[in-house]
Amino acid sequence: MSEAVWAQQTDRGWVLRIRVQPSAGRSKVVGEHGGALKVRVAAPANEGKANAELVRFLAKTLGVSRGSVELVSGERSRDKAVAVQCDADAIQGLASDLRGR
Repeated sequence: MSEAVWAQQTDRGWVLRIRVQPSAGRSKVVGEHGGALKVRVAAPANEGKANAELVRFLAKTLGVSRGSVELVSGERSRDKAVAVQCDADAIQGLASDLRGR
């Protein structure tokens, strides 16, 4: 697979570098930003709401359970690292969708 710079395969599955934009009208992937996947989330950045929405959105987008998505770092930052247990096809599909824009 031609790997996206924002996705790295590790012993934990995949670690995705993500730049979050909170308080959007709806959650969606909008592109890449500085080597990270840029994701708008439809939740404010307070009391962990944006983080919870990011986990929910990534699980739905990648076709995995919420338990397969874990915030590794960046709890209080827009720049986050998220571990996802999924197959390479899910990551490849997301990367292909970005290239198609």
